[in-house]
Amino acid sequence: MAIRLGLMVPENNTTMEPELLQWLPGASCRTLRIPRGKGLLGPAEIPAYIEQAIQLARDYDPQHTDIVAYGCTAAGFIGGPAQDAAIQARLVQMTGRPVVTTASAMIAVLQDIGVRRIAVVTPYLDLVNERLCGYLAASGIHVEHLASFKAQTVDELAAITPAQIKALAHTTMTESAEALFIACSQLPTHDIVAELASAFGVPVWSSIKATAWHAQRVLSAG
Repeated sequence: MAIRLGLMVPENNTTMEPELLQWLPGASCRTLRIPRGKGLLGPAEIPAYIEQAIQLARDYDPQHTDIVAYGCTAAGFIGGPAQDAAIQARLVQMTGRPVVTTASAMIAVLQDIGVRRIAVVTPYLDLVNERLCGYLAASGIHVEHLASFKAQTVDELAAITPAQIKALAHTTMTESAEALFIACSQLPTHDIVAELASAFGVPVWSSIKATAWHAQRVLSAG
C-alpha cells in the first residue's frame, strides 16, 4: 500500500517534499508549513516554533494519514534527545498517528548501519553545529569532522546547490570516518548521495533520505 505521509516543515522548505516522494515511490504527501522568520533557527526561536508546529498538526486527519514526519532537523536536535522525544510524543497525541522526527531518524539509521565515527556537512551556524554534535554524542556517535556553509538566512540556505554540497563533502570526509551525514532537510541531496557513497566507499545519508527510511521502518514494524 502506498504511504500517505503527513509532512511538517518550515514554511521556507522547498526541498523535502519532492525528495521524500523520490525516496518513497508511490507515496502521497500532505505538507503543513510551519511559520518562521528569515533567520536560521537557533535555541532562542525553538520553543515558539515547536508550539506553532504542535498546534498546526491539528489539521491532519488520522483517517487519511498513515504517518507524520516532523521534518525540521535543527528544531529536533537543538534541545537534545529528551526534547526531540517530547515533540514526537506531543505530535502523536495531536495527530493520532505514528510520528517520526528527522533528528531521531538520523540517529536510527546511523545506529542501524553500526557507525560510531562520522563526517558531517551542514548549513548551520556554530552554535547550532555544537548542538548537533552534542545530540549525536548522546547516542555514542562522534563527529570527526564537520564543515558548514554557515548560512545566515533562509534565502542563503535555499541558494545552496547539489554541486556545492558535493564539493564541501569532498573536503569534509576523513579516512577514519565510517559514514558521511548531510544534515538539514532543505539541502538538496537526492541526486548526489549515491555518487558520494561510491566515491568515499562508505555510507552517505542525508536528513531527507533518513526520514524516508525511518518512516518506512516504523510503518513496517507497526
